Amino acid sequence: MKHLQYRILLRQEPEGGYTVTVPTLPGCVTFGETVDEAIAMAREAVEVYIEELREKGEEVPTEEGLLEYRLTVEVRR
Repeated sequence: MKHLQYRILLRQEPEGGYTVTVPTLPGCVTFGETVDEAIAMAREAVEVYIEELREKGEEVPTEEGLLEYRLTVEVRR
C-alpha cells in the first residue's frame, strides 16, 4: 500500500465552520463544523477523489517535487 500526503487549507467561515480545499486536487472541497471534523471530511474527500480518478483510469496527482513558499506583500490602503 502506498501512502500519499496532501496539503489542505482550512478557511474559517464567518457563519461558522471551516471550508477545506486540497490545492493539488482541483475541485476537492469540503466543510466541517470544527477543525477536527473538517480534517476528517478532507481525508474522506481525498479518498473518494482518488478512487474516482482511478475508476476513470486517470492519473492521480501527487505533491512529489512540490516546493512551498509563503510570500508577504505590502499593500497600500
